[in-house]
Parts: sequence; structure tokens; C-alpha cells
Amino acid sequence: MKKIGFLSFGHWSNHPSYATRTAGDTLLQSIDLAVAAEELGLDGAYFRVHHFAAQLASPFPLLAAVGAKTRSIEIGTGVIDMRYENPLYMVEDAGSADLISRGRLQLGISRGSPEQVIDGWRYFGYEPAEGETDADMGRKKALEFLDKLKGAGFAKPNPNPMFPNPPGLLRLEPHSEGLRERIWWGAASNATAVWAAENGMHLQSSTLKYDESRKPFHVQQAEQIRLFKEAWKNAGHEREPRVSVSRSIFALVTDQDRHYFGQQGGGSDKIGYIESDKRAIFGKSYAAEPDRLIKELAEDEAIQEADTLLLTIPNTLGVDYNVHVLSSILEHVAPGLGWR
Repeated sequence: MKKIGFLSFGHWSNHPSYATRTAGDTLLQSIDLAVAAEELGLDGAYFRVHHFAAQLASPFPLLAAVGAKTRSIEIGTGVIDMRYENPLYMVEDAGSADLISRGRLQLGISRGSPEQVIDGWRYFGYEPAEGETDADMGRKKALEFLDKLKGAGFAKPNPNPMFPNPPGLLRLEPHSEGLRERIWWGAASNATAVWAAENGMHLQSSTLKYDESRKPFHVQQAEQIRLFKEAWKNAGHEREPRVSVSRSIFALVTDQDRHYFGQQGGGSDKIGYIESDKRAIFGKSYAAEPDRLIKELAEDEAIQEADTLLLTIPNTLGVDYNVHVLSSILEHVAPGLGWR
């Protein structure tokens, strides 16, 4: 058995072929898709966060809305760039969204990746401390976020408050018990996967990572996951770790599927640079008839190592078509792999 969710980047553009012409279209359709996905029996609705782009950005209003409209599906991000965040304000936002969803939030965070503008976090008012890199700043903010999620008091109360205070130091409110244990780290390297385990965060590994061994992508990703699990065990955490991987997977069961994605099958991993000095490897997409798809996915080592699979979706094609994409995987592929 494997948890299966969708991951939406939330694109929009005033293009005649898009079902998402505006930001409003994308937000409202994201809610509708999460509701439909829950009805299908999918396990998770996850959303990417990008700034300065025609894509989903500030996640908490959307997560809260999805939480209010659904009852059982996990709701998450993949990922929030911590360089842009105020950790304390984020604790309040996350606590509110988690309480609205009755404890279903699964927040993926990371130190961030290259964005649409140069040093975009500077426009948000953030600057690395002397001797820090922006990546250091992102990780430091993540640790502060984790610490404050625990719900321990840290702020000295006003001796003349507007409302009576409880005894002792005050914590941020609203506090959502258990949310600290549902934070994931998006890791692009083996070292940061180990760091995530040491700090008690679950692992999100996407469709790319730094090319650290020149092996195929799925092999490198599986090795990363094994290192994470070993580090988790060595850290002595009492709860079980979780791991998600993202994939673009399309079961070609209709002529429309073949028209949209028939040319994506049979591809291979790609090499590129997401930072000027770091070579990255990008995993291939899967698109084939269900029987062939089952055979190909059975050979993906990283999928086998993960407990959660996030299916990246073409959100611009609209809710109905994406319901078809997801239901095709659940009906024609997942049973053949033992995921259902």
C-alpha cells in the first residue's frame, strides 16, 4: 500500500488553451480538485509555492479553504521557500490552517531554489546575517519555525495586558498540537536529507536532485532516501519517518491522453544546472499504456523506497481532465503495483 496524492504548481495564463486564465481560476479550481480527489480516494492534495510568478504563492489561505471543504485527505505543500518567511507569523498561519482541517496539514518546507527574480527574499525584507548564505538563512528560519511549533512559552507577558494572561511565558496562538510532527523537508542533496532526519522532519524528494554520483536519477534518489532513513534511526526519533517522491505519470487510456502526453513516454533523465555551480539530474516522465506503465514504475527504486507518491498534474487543463488523470492511475496502475 502506498499513499498517493497530487502536486499542483498552480499555473495560470490568459491563453486560449488554458482552463486557468487567472489567479482566481487557479485557486478555485485547486479547491475543487482537492474535493474531487478526496471523493476518488486519493490520499493527498499538495501545492507548490513560487513567488513573483503566475503560479500559486501564499499557501495558507488555499490550505485553509481546502481544509474547510474536505474531511479526510491530507493537505500539504511541496515546498514553501523559508527564505521568504517570517517563522513566527508562519506558525500562526499554519496553526490556523491545521485546526481548520482538523489536523490534516502536511507542510513541506525547504531552504528554497532559484526563483523568478534575483534574491527575491530581499524584497520581502530579509537579509542573510554576516557570514551567512541565503541557504543558511532558510535553514535557520526552518529551525526557528520547528521550535515555535512545539508550543512552549517564550515571550515575556505584559504586566498590564488587555486581557488576562495564563501564568508563565506566552506562546504563539493558535497552537495546533501535533503539527510539529507533520513537517517535511524538501531535500535536493544527500546531506540535506540527513540534516532533515536529524531534525525530525519527514523527507520530500522531487523530480530533481543534485547529481552526486552520475547514476540514474531514481537510483540516486533511492540512495538519498536510504541515507535519510538511516539518519532518522540513528537520531533516535520514536515516530516513524515518512518519505514522498514526485513523479509525472500519465496512463494513456484515451485518445486525448495520447494527444497530450503520448510523446513523453520512453524518455530519459536530463542533466542541467539549477544553480551555476551545481549539476542537477532531472527524472524522466512516465507516459504509456497501463500495462507498460506498471512494468516501468516497478523498476523505479525510489518509488519503491517511498511511502507517498505525489503525482504532478497539468493543472491548466482543468479539473475534469485532472480527475481523469488521477482516476486512471488509481484504476489502471495502482492495483498492478500493489499500491491499492
